[in-house]
Order: sequence, then structure tokens, then C-alpha cells
Amino acid sequence: MRAFRLAIIAGEASGDALALRFLAALRERLGDRPIELCGVGDHGLPEAGLKPLFPQADIAVMGFGPVIARLPLLLRRMEDAARGVAAFKPDLLLTIDSPDFCLRVAKKVRARAPDIPIVHWVCPSVWAWRSGRARRMAPHVDRILALLPFEPAALARLHGPETVYVGHPLMERLGELRPDPQEARARDESERPQILVLPGSRRSEIHHLMPVFGEAVARVAAAVPDARFLLPAVSRLQPMIAEAAARWPVAPEIVSGEAGKLAAFRSARAALAASGTVTLELALSGVPTVAAYRGAAWEAALARRLIKLPSVILPNLILGRSVVPEFIQEEATAEALSRHMLAAMADGPSRQVQLDGFAEVETIMRSAGPSPAVNAVEAALALLSAGQAS
Repeated sequence: MRAFRLAIIAGEASGDALALRFLAALRERLGDRPIELCGVGDHGLPEAGLKPLFPQADIAVMGFGPVIARLPLLLRRMEDAARGVAAFKPDLLLTIDSPDFCLRVAKKVRARAPDIPIVHWVCPSVWAWRSGRARRMAPHVDRILALLPFEPAALARLHGPETVYVGHPLMERLGELRPDPQEARARDESERPQILVLPGSRRSEIHHLMPVFGEAVARVAAAVPDARFLLPAVSRLQPMIAEAAARWPVAPEIVSGEAGKLAAFRSARAALAASGTVTLELALSGVPTVAAYRGAAWEAALARRLIKLPSVILPNLILGRSVVPEFIQEEATAEALSRHMLAAMADGPSRQVQLDGFAEVETIMRSAGPSPAVNAVEAALALLSAGQAS
């Protein structure tokens, strides 16, 4: 029996996690048929059989400065990846997230070996900014696997590659994010409402949001003296977060680790969060939220020119209307944030609008079915079957 050859290009840990889920579902789907792996990945992929073309650490960079500093190596690794994939002659090339690297590799592979089917998992946010990327992807990406339900229609409108909504990995974690009946009862009956404070996972977010979040927390604490504030911190940024939180008038409790974060989500009455994927986590957890973003003035000016959306909050985008209050730049004041936080905490119309909206978000996101990885495998194999039929 001929082995199924799969090439994977993943540029960071989150991509590795998706690749491992895809591989597990593919093994289940193919049964006894062996699988040969080649490409770029880490965090369990080599142990799963991936023969690496080069260390993932060579391309795992974030931020404008680090990318520029490593640009010659990145360009060389793009060529290495394309050359290696073409030589491997896979049945499928799966590129995962990291679009600035992965999609350039896809273009180079298409030029070297036009017959290799190419699937990219995690739709780039072309619906938010740099929409011209959608049309430019079409010649060298055969199918995009989308995490968000509105993305297939957006890519069709922008003349991008065929896009299939396979579901978001968060849907597989609802049991971890939500309280069980006993936890929910304890949360609702507690005389000390627990408030999540989530200032982001990037240094720039933390730098700009921690001061105003601290002021907002102090105002909420003055209005609700028994409130308890929990701040789940990314481990690599915990010292920076703890130093900034030490200057707050009301000190939050720093929560460490994934288990601590999930427990905090299940016990929370409301949340104050940086805009980002965490707002979708909170929506699926059923935690009413106030979202904010602050950045450098030049970043804000650039974003206003590039981003043409009524909202940048994922639950709002999924619903097509605003249920999560969001405050950007100069609008993100301590007074505004605390006022809406108090409304989100209290039983009443503001809180109920969010809870009803979050239930609708879940219904929409469940439309893909229970397993994004299984859906991703089926969408990829359907592409191969279509190619063989033609």
C-alpha cells in the first residue's frame, strides 16, 4: 500500500497544535494506510514522524523589528521550504497560519510543482485589512480552511481561493471554558463577584492598556467593594504584568497557567479585555465583556486607514451587529470602561443583550459540526478527490 505523503509548513506553536489535530484525524480517516511527513514544525510534530526541512525556530519571529533583522534567513528558508516540498512530491501540502511566510512558500511551490494540491488552514484576515491579498492567493492556494463562519462569503466577495468553514478549535473546549452546574450556582450566589482582567498577550498591548485598566478596576472596586479581580497572565509576560499591576490602586490576583485561566473563566461574572481572540473565548464562556484597544498613535492612524470594519471584536463580526461594547484609543477611558463594566456585571438589559448574543454566536459556530480537525481533513481530501476526477 502506497503511503500518503503529507507536507506541513507550520511557523509557530499554535500551528503545530492544529497540525497534530489534523494528523490524528487523517490517521483515523486513512485507517491502515501509512503516512509519510515532511516539512516545518515543532512541539510534537517531529515525534509524530515529521522529517523537518530546517528548525522552526529559524522562522518563528514576530514584530516588525525582529522580522527585518532576520529577513535574509527568512527569505532563504522560504526557498528551502519550497525546494524541499517540491522534492518530497506530497499528495498534499498543508500550510498553517503564519501567512506572511506560509503563503509565500505556497506560491514558490506552485511555481516549482504545479500539480501539488495546496491547502491553507486559518484564513488570513483579508476581510479586515489588505483585502488585495485574497485575489493574490487564488492562483497558488487551492482551498482555505476557515475558523470563522463569515470568512467563506468574505473570500468569495474578494475573489480569493475557495474557502470552507471547518470550525474553530475553541468549540472543542467548551467544557473547559464553561462552569458546570455547581460552579455556575456558586458563581451566581457569591457575594464577591469575580471580574476577569485581560490586558492582552503582546508587550505593546500590555504597555498601553495596563494603566487605563488599572484606573477602570479602581472605579469598579469603589462601586462594588467586594469585587475580586483576576488577571490571567501569559507566563512569558508575567513579570511585566505583575510590575504594572503593582502600581494599580486596587491590586488584582495574578493567575498563572492554563488551568488557572480556565478556572477563572468559569468563575467570572464579567470581563475587561483587550480586543482579540480572547473576546471569542469569553463569548463562548458566556462571560459579558467590555473590550478595549490602545496602541501607539501611528499604529492607530494606520489602522484607521487600513481597517474598514464597523467592529474589530470577533463576536460582533460573527453576529453582524455589536453586542460587546468596544472602546478604541482615546475612547478607551477609565470612566467609559468602568461604566460599561458595571452594566455588564448587573442583572439587566445590557448584560442580557450580551448573553443572548453569545448564545447566538455558539449556534452559528456549531454549524460546522463538532470537530474542526475532522472537517479540515474531509475538506482537504475532497479537494484531492475532485482533482483526480478532473
